[in-house]
Amino acid sequence: MFAVHLLSFYFTKLQEDQIKKVDRFLYAMRLSDEQLLDISRRFREEMEKGLSRESNAAAALKMLPTHVCSTPDGSEKGEFLALDLGGSKFKVLQVKVSEDGKRKVQMESETFPIPEEIFNGKGTDLFVHVAQSLKTFMQKNNINQKKKPLGFTFSFPCLQSKLDEGVLLSWSKNFKARGVLGTDVVQALSQAISNVEGIDVDVLALVNDTVGTMMTCGYDDQHCEVGVIIGTGTNACYMEELRHIDLVEGDEGRMCINTEWGAFGDDGALDDFITSFDCEIDAASINPGKQLFEKMVSGMYMGELVRLILLKMAKRGLLFKGRVSDALRTKGKFQTKHVCMIEEYKDGLRNTKEILTELGLSPTEDDCIAVQHVCTIVSFRSTNLCAATLAAILTRIRENKKLKTLRTTVGVDGTVYRTHPQYAKRLHKVVRRLVPDCHVRFVLSESGSGKGAAMVTAVAQRLASQRKEINDTLAAFTLSTAQLQQVKERMRVELERGLKKDTHYTASVKMLPSYVYRTPDGTERGKFLALDLGGTNFRVLVVKIRSGIRKSVCMYNKIYAIPLEIMQGTGEELFDHIVHCISDFLDYMGMKNTRLPLGFTFSFPCSQTGIDKGTLVSWTKGFKATDCEGHDVVDMLREAIKRQNEFDLDIVAVVNDTVGTMMTCAYEDPKCEIGLIAGTGSNVCYMEAMKNIEVVEGDMGQMCVNTEWGGFGDNDNIEDIRTKFDREVDQGSLNVGKQRFEKMTSGMYLGEIVRQILIDLTRRGLLFRGRITEPLKTRGIFETKFLSQIESDRLALLQVRSILQHLGLDSTCDDSIIVKEVCGAVSRRAAQLCGAGMAAVVDKIRENRGLDHLDITVGVDGTLYKLHPHFSGILKETVKELAPKCEVEFVLSEDGSGKGAALITAVARQHYREA
Repeated sequence: MFAVHLLSFYFTKLQEDQIKKVDRFLYAMRLSDEQLLDISRRFREEMEKGLSRESNAAAALKMLPTHVCSTPDGSEKGEFLALDLGGSKFKVLQVKVSEDGKRKVQMESETFPIPEEIFNGKGTDLFVHVAQSLKTFMQKNNINQKKKPLGFTFSFPCLQSKLDEGVLLSWSKNFKARGVLGTDVVQALSQAISNVEGIDVDVLALVNDTVGTMMTCGYDDQHCEVGVIIGTGTNACYMEELRHIDLVEGDEGRMCINTEWGAFGDDGALDDFITSFDCEIDAASINPGKQLFEKMVSGMYMGELVRLILLKMAKRGLLFKGRVSDALRTKGKFQTKHVCMIEEYKDGLRNTKEILTELGLSPTEDDCIAVQHVCTIVSFRSTNLCAATLAAILTRIRENKKLKTLRTTVGVDGTVYRTHPQYAKRLHKVVRRLVPDCHVRFVLSESGSGKGAAMVTAVAQRLASQRKEINDTLAAFTLSTAQLQQVKERMRVELERGLKKDTHYTASVKMLPSYVYRTPDGTERGKFLALDLGGTNFRVLVVKIRSGIRKSVCMYNKIYAIPLEIMQGTGEELFDHIVHCISDFLDYMGMKNTRLPLGFTFSFPCSQTGIDKGTLVSWTKGFKATDCEGHDVVDMLREAIKRQNEFDLDIVAVVNDTVGTMMTCAYEDPKCEIGLIAGTGSNVCYMEAMKNIEVVEGDMGQMCVNTEWGGFGDNDNIEDIRTKFDREVDQGSLNVGKQRFEKMTSGMYLGEIVRQILIDLTRRGLLFRGRITEPLKTRGIFETKFLSQIESDRLALLQVRSILQHLGLDSTCDDSIIVKEVCGAVSRRAAQLCGAGMAAVVDKIRENRGLDHLDITVGVDGTLYKLHPHFSGILKETVKELAPKCEVEFVLSEDGSGKGAALITAVARQHYREA
């Protein structure tokens, strides 16, 4: 028994001695975590260089855009052909992707050899050989469909400017076909196919094998956004934010980047990690100084690296008693498959002895242990290097997404990863150690590159089909110059009809007199109370106006909420609530015993017969209080003050918010004679010649007319530009058939139009994987403020996704792009329609005055104009295009409705004193 223990101890000691001997000899290949993190950092820097237009030319990592912008979403369907060319054999596949929701993929394939004289001969011969093999496969499988879509996996570095084009940058893996470098390989393949009679295919996509791997795994796992190949060659790809890829136009969405990481170190970035053995490998290769990382990692060089180490150790007397066989001296005799066999857990030592014996060596037990450890160090270094570079990619994805923790999937393929008994397990372990904040699932690709090419083709076909449907849907929101000109002309007709006594009643644009006869001239002064009712909030203000050298306006205000039950309750309850708020404000200001002149901003259509008389024509913006329409709002306010019996006020003027906006801006700019509101509601007012206002007596001077253009179209004169979505929104509103123009242009409705479009696209399987969530079914959930946020140029798609997730919509990157596009189409149309209406107004003023050219200012207020990133610009462009004889300046109003009410009250008091 003692003898057995002694023998076991001796053998263990012998093993330790052999391992230490190899460790000392190959210490430079054993990398610590600190070194790996340093390599990872260097790789990150090289990625940045490759992505930048300025440094790409000199970068070792080329970071090639693939023009693959989407991973599979499971809705792909159809039959596709695929070619997989990347080694001494190539494969032709027919891939059938089911459409029955089972996400089933059927494949038939055949492998064809490529004779050495072809892959080292003329490029034209190579592609003719591929085309003839494709024809053989198609005939054998009775494939005779016209324009059969084909994806081409081409596992060599190519510069792509689009999905179906790729210029070969360099050969690798011993390929040297002449006349192909610098040419488009898709064109070369298509030409060869057209020269081979009897087949009709359409090459839709050129794919790198690494991209194919990612796409294959992405079909089964939609979290897959990285592909890695560790086989004869090595490479990685991943989904990068488009805004970071300088070599490609556009900044929305993502695109798969083929890193070509085999070239990492070609610029000296790995010089301090490259050993003398690596230098020997490189010097003897067909591309010295190139693909240095690949030569340290991939299966093409791993066996040769071990052979060189064993040869040198033997020559130094550290192995095989210093004896060297001819086979050990011969390049290529020790292959990577031998490394895999030697590192097998149970049979490793026995395999080692057999392999070494076949090489003409007579290994001892300790030789076998040492050789096994050499293989372990070489393969483990390969694992460590791949883990370090993969960690860099994962960290970049996590930071791109601004996540503390990333959950993602990596699709992997390659003979080394598949066949080496320890490689996969080691890689997973090291990656998780280097990036603990990235939870990574590794998925082995099945028929990766071939099936992947078919998947890229299927995704491209799906996206093309979806793109057409989306374009068709949004086409209805794209208005031509001719259509906008028509809108302008029709608006002009309605403006005239609203001013004339005999057509005023039937006009959709009511052109209501405001009894404001002039804009401020700077002589206004005094202290005024102002009320502002126009939305879900109600404001009470005290405004002090000074004239002369110290001309100024000071304001103090308080905001009060109007609950929904009061907005849609009785008129008496609404006005009692308003008076209660006024009472609270006067208490707050200590002014309850002061009888101040009051201006009442009431932002709803009113028919006025005097400055202090306004009969409500109709509620808008969600208000529906009963017993108000057809009643004088000033009388209702006075009656509520009497019921309260706590204070008294001198109600001088009832004012529309649009008029208030014009008056506020006119106080600073005498050229301001138009007011525009582009917010919750939409409206315009302007100074019209009294002689044109037939519903008011007198024809001297001017009066501000409140157009109430939100009602434009209520007489069906814009039905040709209304969409089914506009009609859906109208049907769900409180005032069906009314305010049609406002429902196409104002903040209260734009979000709802977007929601209706999103439901339609989702129902047709074009968004959110066809799932209509409960939040999406909820009317009003998509507020117009989300349009402004989503369309912001500063907002990355990641933040768009965050907004959608906040709304309960689980979106992909592609979904976010489509949602942003929908928002853009809806808001652009709204701005253009407002611009067309404004063009009608300014041209009317110009013609009223008999001018060839008009210089005028528009005072503007409203959240849509203020907050939306593009609304104001599109509005101005449209006015400029449709009213070229008018120079229109837009000035943003500061507190138009409150300050404006006070100014109107001041102007009205002066007017009546003068009268």
